[in-house]
Amino acid sequence: MKIKISELKDFLNEKAERYNNSKFIESDPIQVPHKFSKKEDIEISGFLTATISWGNRKSIIKNAHRMMELLDNSPHDFVLNHTKEDLEPLKSFVHRTFNGDDFVQFVKNLQHIYTKHEGLEAVFSKYSEKDSLQKSIHHFKSIFFEISHLERTKKHVSDPLKNSAAKRINMFLRWMVRQDNAGVDLGIWKSLSPSQLSCPLDVHSGNVARKLELLKRKQNDAKALAELDSSLRKLDSKDPVKYDFALFGLGVFEGF
Repeated sequence: MKIKISELKDFLNEKAERYNNSKFIESDPIQVPHKFSKKEDIEISGFLTATISWGNRKSIIKNAHRMMELLDNSPHDFVLNHTKEDLEPLKSFVHRTFNGDDFVQFVKNLQHIYTKHEGLEAVFSKYSEKDSLQKSIHHFKSIFFEISHLERTKKHVSDPLKNSAAKRINMFLRWMVRQDNAGVDLGIWKSLSPSQLSCPLDVHSGNVARKLELLKRKQNDAKALAELDSSLRKLDSKDPVKYDFALFGLGVFEGF
C-alpha cells in the first residue's frame, strides 16, 4: 500500500503537534537541561544527559539529575574550575556502561572544549554543512578526545563517518538548535539552523518510519539516517526533525 505524501504529511504534522508540547517534558530527559537558565549550563547538562540516554527513561532521568548534583548543580562552573579532589565523588557514578571514570573523563574533555575551543556550539558550528551536521559530529569527537583520555570512554561518543546513526548526539543537537515555539526544544544555538538537523534514529522511530515507508534500510545506522533525513526533508525542509516527536510518540506512546 503506497501512502500519498500529502496524507502522510498531514498525519505526521498532527502527531508532531500532539506530542511537541510542554507535557512531553515531564517524562523526557530534556527536563534536565530545562532546569537551567545560563547558556553553558543548559548545553553541558544537555550533552551529559543525552550521553546517558539509552535504556529505561525513568532511570536515565534519575541518573542525569544525579550527575547534576555531583556537579553542584552548576555544571559550567564545575567543568571550568574543578580540582582533582572535586572529581573524586564523580567516580561513584554509573549508568549502564557509562561509569565514574567515563564521567570524570567527560568533565576534563568539556573543560578542554570550553577553554581551548570556545565551547560546544563553536565546535559544532565550525564544521557544519549546509544541510547536515554529521561531519560536525565526527570533528567534534576528534576535538573532544584530542587531550589525554581513557580509551574506553571513546565509545560513548558516536561517529557518523564510522556508520553510526549517532542517535544521542543528534538528539542533543535537536535540543540545542530547534526552536519549536512549544517550549520543549531549547533552541539556544543561533549559529545553526533546524534545517541542518537529523532525526535521532532509534528502535522506536526506525520501526515507525519503516511502517510509514519513510525508510527501507533494515539497520539503524548512518546510511539509514541519511535515507530518513531525505524522506523527512521532503515533508518539511525547514524543520525536518519536528517529525521526531511524531515517530517517537507513535512508537512509544501509541505502540504503532
